[in-house]
Amino acid sequence: MSAPAGTETTHRARTGRAVRMTGSGEPEQHIETHATDRPTAGRGKVVVEVEAAGVSYAEVQMLQHLHPFPPRFPFVPGYDLVGRIVEVGAGVTGFANGDRVAAMPRYGGWQTHAEIPAACLAHLPEDLDAAEAVALVTNGVTAWQMLHRLTDAAPGDTVLVHGASGGVGSVLTRIAVHHGLRVIGTASPAKHDAVRDMGAEPLDYRTPDLPAAVRQFAPDGVSAVFDHIGGKGLDDSWKILAPGGTLVSFDSSVAGYRPGQWFRPHLPALRRSLTRALARLLGRTGGRRMRMYYVKPGKNFAADLATMYDLLGQGVLRPEIAGRLPLDDAARALRELLDGRAVGKYVLIP
Repeated sequence: MSAPAGTETTHRARTGRAVRMTGSGEPEQHIETHATDRPTAGRGKVVVEVEAAGVSYAEVQMLQHLHPFPPRFPFVPGYDLVGRIVEVGAGVTGFANGDRVAAMPRYGGWQTHAEIPAACLAHLPEDLDAAEAVALVTNGVTAWQMLHRLTDAAPGDTVLVHGASGGVGSVLTRIAVHHGLRVIGTASPAKHDAVRDMGAEPLDYRTPDLPAAVRQFAPDGVSAVFDHIGGKGLDDSWKILAPGGTLVSFDSSVAGYRPGQWFRPHLPALRRSLTRALARLLGRTGGRRMRMYYVKPGKNFAADLATMYDLLGQGVLRPEIAGRLPLDDAARALRELLDGRAVGKYVLIP
């Protein structure tokens, strides 16, 4: 007996696929893809058909159970996404079915359909490439806010970007160069050509005396250092600052920590930030300051993402895309990040 007309089409429309992180350890062991029912939009939420979802270092930290705010296993990772609204829940205003949107839900992006709080959404222009657009959701806003909202760096100043070939670092480097800043970018030697192509001057991050090496570029120090490594490296970053300069700590490397040590990688940055804040109040830092940064949704987020999309639309900004991969290759993308081989941001295309 044949199925009623329309049954098969309806079934396909109500199902999808999702990537699940099942535990802490290696991506090949704890990343799996499975079929899932399409969610229904609850109050204040929408369902987005995902066009592209970003892969970030946050997922590496979550996999190792070293992220400061980890979800419980198992869960669907995916810090940021872009897509189109296919269902609007009660109480949602400003968005409608068919709208193209970007969002930073922090997890839940690695699937074909995601239920997202409307408060996390921003409008996405129709003419932008999905992979490039999602590469600017978390990374672009992070880069823009650190440079323009946390520092006083002005055209002609020199800044140091650690990890200049990474997802955030590559966007930050391009933005800084566009705004007339001289950029020194640390990266492994294999990535130095990529850093030069962004308009920066590369420097090997493994240089034994990094402050001395930077001083050869900038004898008086730099106006800002953007540090995603954390730990004792923050002391070197502090030494590189010129009087009145700003050290921005926006992440912490989890290299050398055992899975499950949770907040420990982030404690050195927190302790140094508090110590230097006190020293600054006592007038002992020469006007230098250290600030910790964590990107979050809100009014500034939506406004700064719109600025990123304006620059993308004008052709001023082109984010580095390490690769466009299907959901089934999520473990491969995480492996590339773990092994330090990625240049730019990996993007999953459901």
